[in-house]
Amino acid sequence: MNPLNLLLLSVLIVQSSTQEDKPLNFTQLTAKYGRQSEHFDVVTEDGYILTLFHLKGEGKKPVLLMHGLCDSAETFVLRGNSSIAMTLADEGYDIWAGNSRGNQYSRRHVSLSPDRNAKQFWNFSFHEMGTYDLPAMIDFILHKTGKKKLSVVGHSQGTTIFYVLGSSRPEYNDKVSVFIALAPVAYLNDMPPGLGDSIIKAWPELDPFLKWLGLEEEFEKNGVFDWVSQLICHGMLGYNICERGVVASAIGDDSKRLEPGFFKVALHHFLKGTSRKNLNHFVQVSNRRRFAQYDYGLLNVDHYSHNKEVPLEYPPEYNLTRVTMPVALILGEHDKVSLVSNVKILMRKLPNVVYYHVIEEFNHADFVWANDLQKTLIPIMKELLVRFA
Repeated sequence: MNPLNLLLLSVLIVQSSTQEDKPLNFTQLTAKYGRQSEHFDVVTEDGYILTLFHLKGEGKKPVLLMHGLCDSAETFVLRGNSSIAMTLADEGYDIWAGNSRGNQYSRRHVSLSPDRNAKQFWNFSFHEMGTYDLPAMIDFILHKTGKKKLSVVGHSQGTTIFYVLGSSRPEYNDKVSVFIALAPVAYLNDMPPGLGDSIIKAWPELDPFLKWLGLEEEFEKNGVFDWVSQLICHGMLGYNICERGVVASAIGDDSKRLEPGFFKVALHHFLKGTSRKNLNHFVQVSNRRRFAQYDYGLLNVDHYSHNKEVPLEYPPEYNLTRVTMPVALILGEHDKVSLVSNVKILMRKLPNVVYYHVIEEFNHADFVWANDLQKTLIPIMKELLVRFA
């Protein structure tokens, strides 16, 4: 067994009761910077209860912000007054920040418990986020604001689920004025050497072990992986090795935009949880080089027998030609997750790409955490929102 497998398996049995001071939540963060926010419970068609945050203000044009994998709405306010959420609110937009099922803010269901009914509760991937979570949040916002359309800013997985939405529930394309896709993720072909690639390669051995242990919730806040990341990055290794070594190997190098003080803050607000099935789905996309629905193996015939477009031994690919909403693709030169080569595949398949831009030196996290968002990214977003919102 390779060293990564041994490390991951050993982490699973680590236990600790020590935790640093609890970080501020979304409403506390916005209050810290002189803003008022409110939250709403949004119930999906399949019973998940999602927390949707709203920045109070005079904004008239609604914008929905959707976070990436294992992240939350907090990611859009961590940079305070220079963050995406605060800046767009100051520009007069009505800001809503969503939380996909399974993260710290959306860990509820009308009848299932994430702990007592773990197998049933965590039986979802980014497919359900796109087909159930997004419609529920979009309809809620449009009803609340009385608008017919909204604009969208998605980061990483927050882009993936909109490709799922547009292809699986195409009626929602007409409800989106513009979709600004930051670090777009659909295809994960040919991942470069690093932590992400190592996890993908180790996953066929790790996933059955997690399933055997009954660990359906992964990377949860205050869980084992969260504790280990705090131990390593704040104690054993520190910033230089952790950010410039471990983290950079996963998301790409750009330490000048993730300075030591902020890196420590960001680490406290990351790892908000997801499902084992969701991680498995992303690994399938990478290994099989297909942006397709979840592969159930021999059970595909039961799940997809109604679909006549593909052989039953394969899950159907998402039909990206149905994603007719205007899409702006913004990616980073140093991003080790959203590769330029893969985004170009995505761009060729989408019928309505209205903007494409590569930001020099940006890595995967820079799109939400960079210390120069006001100069590098937000002017582009403002121009797109003026043009389409």
